[in-house]
Amino acid sequence: MDTSDTTRRRMRSGAVALGGMGLLAATLVACGSSDEPDKRCASRSTLEHLNSKDCKSGGRGSYYYGGTVSNGKVTGGSFDKSAVTRGGIGGSHSSSSGG
Repeated sequence: MDTSDTTRRRMRSGAVALGGMGLLAATLVACGSSDEPDKRCASRSTLEHLNSKDCKSGGRGSYYYGGTVSNGKVTGGSFDKSAVTRGGIGGSHSSSSGG
């Protein structure tokens, strides 16, 4: 009987640890799922992905919302924040626009 009590305690503590990890994961997802789209700094003329300091006041970059970075260039998003909405876990969808 002593052995089964020890085993039950171990299983309970394991369940608590796993439950805590699930809570942590849910918290992280909730923190990252705001209505704000992802943003990154980029050059308006070349679409080159830049360091965030280049988007500070007087810098050569502008914030690019949504999309991804591929081969050093931003794509699939927009410089217009209102044209991009955040969707799902870690994903973002952008409205397509010509030009």
